[in-house]
Amino acid sequence: MATPFLSSLRSVEIGLPDVAAAEAFFTGTWNLRVAARQGEVVYLRGTGADHHLLALHPADKPELRMVTLRAPSLRELDQLLDVVPTHGGSVLKPRHSVSEPGGGEAIIVRDPQGRVLRIVTGDARHADTASHKDSPIRLAHAVLNSHDVAQALPFYENALGMRLSDRTRIMAFIRIPTQPRGDHHSIALADADNDCLNHIAFVMPDLEAVMRGGGRMKDAGYGIEWGPGRHGPGNNSFNYFVGPAGFVIEYTADVEQIDDAYPVRGPEDWKWPAGRVDHWGISAAPSARLKEAQKQIAFANYQGD
Repeated sequence: MATPFLSSLRSVEIGLPDVAAAEAFFTGTWNLRVAARQGEVVYLRGTGADHHLLALHPADKPELRMVTLRAPSLRELDQLLDVVPTHGGSVLKPRHSVSEPGGGEAIIVRDPQGRVLRIVTGDARHADTASHKDSPIRLAHAVLNSHDVAQALPFYENALGMRLSDRTRIMAFIRIPTQPRGDHHSIALADADNDCLNHIAFVMPDLEAVMRGGGRMKDAGYGIEWGPGRHGPGNNSFNYFVGPAGFVIEYTADVEQIDDAYPVRGPEDWKWPAGRVDHWGISAAPSARLKEAQKQIAFANYQGD
């Protein structure tokens, strides 16, 4: 079994044409807070310890710049420099001091299908953590489309030390093995005809917060594109939206906490009765608008940071 090189999912870095409008949305409606600014880039935090969950970069068109994961120590970063190329990935930037807010030491790698991942350790943490009934705490997961999940999955398992939790007909859910237990998945790979961003999920304090968030979004003109519901794999409650610049974002809560004793299930174990798309059976299927948005935002070509 591969060495677990990671400890958590930290943040997602995105580019979009109107950073000011996105900041207004994510602070005024989504309920994040500004953690820092650096030039034209805005860093947004939740109520948890992570320095930031989203970094908003100016860009000519919407793009996914990178997904940032955390390693326990410098030792794992150095090991990854050797392991990543042996499993089809490439090192875009070797170990370096991070100059942007949050700091720490990091490496930047590309997986075999072109996804850009930053692995950081020693980054700043907030001490003023205090759960708020209507604010995201941290990221739950990032779901990334793949034109070939079977080809993509081994890199995450063998190079990064992640482990498969469940495999449905359309998605592979992979987790960061942490002790004593951890989130059912931090990354998921979705079967698609592209390698774009599927969505970013934010952990809310509880189901009530997921529901109130849905109401707040509707009041702001962002309809619920899928939900409310409760997923099968992960057992988490959800509401999905198409946010600024077409990014798909999810409020979620009650993410199942598992360990290595969890029995990995396959597509035959995750079939819903006719007419159902979740545990509760009350949600309509994902909207056509959501499905279209989930295949529009690709990883940017890495140009250095």
